Amino acid sequence: MKKCIILANGKPPRKQIIAYLLSKGYSTLICADGGANHARKMNLVPDYIIGDLDSISANTLKYYQAKSDIIKLSRQNDTDVEKAIKLAISKKFDEAILLGVTGDRLDHTLCNIGIILKYYEKIKCKIIAENSILIPLSKLNILKSIPGETISLYGFNKKTKITAAGLKYPLDKTSLPFGERESTSNVSNSDTLKISIKGGIIFLIRDFNFLQTNDLF
Repeated sequence: MKKCIILANGKPPRKQIIAYLLSKGYSTLICADGGANHARKMNLVPDYIIGDLDSISANTLKYYQAKSDIIKLSRQNDTDVEKAIKLAISKKFDEAILLGVTGDRLDHTLCNIGIILKYYEKIKCKIIAENSILIPLSKLNILKSIPGETISLYGFNKKTKITAAGLKYPLDKTSLPFGERESTSNVSNSDTLKISIKGGIIFLIRDFNFLQTNDLF
């Protein structure tokens, strides 16, 4: 699979997370506009910087002028993160990890979470924020785990049915409509989780530090 990192202008991740992802094959770094400011502070060189370039500092823009492929797109019908995702799609990436897409602006955070659903059929995007990783799932998924791992599952409507084995509180063709029901802080009781989804997409949230420490990512 061809994988990339998209770094946005929200709360930046620790540099060690990016180093870890690079070691796992996420070999291309795309900065969404002001995400390049974070990249510079971490002494990283983006492969691409894309956006309307209203958030990147003049000094950072100049610094990367000869180092990165800088793409200015002034259109306002999509966000800078969307521009970065569309670039990743055009470059035939199969998967992207989104970093710096949460922070002080709740509207931006919700928008960026929604973007995962919007482009799901074209590219699989995951979000790492703080200690968590958000992963969209559909169809059948077999995941490695360790008993005691905290697992949270979120659906969006009543049409989406979830069957999950390997959890303390198993699900059997269960819907988890947003705002009505959820499976927060469920617990793995197996080395393998089998999660089957019919009729839609759900979000799985795991502890990213736990995945790193136990080589589950």
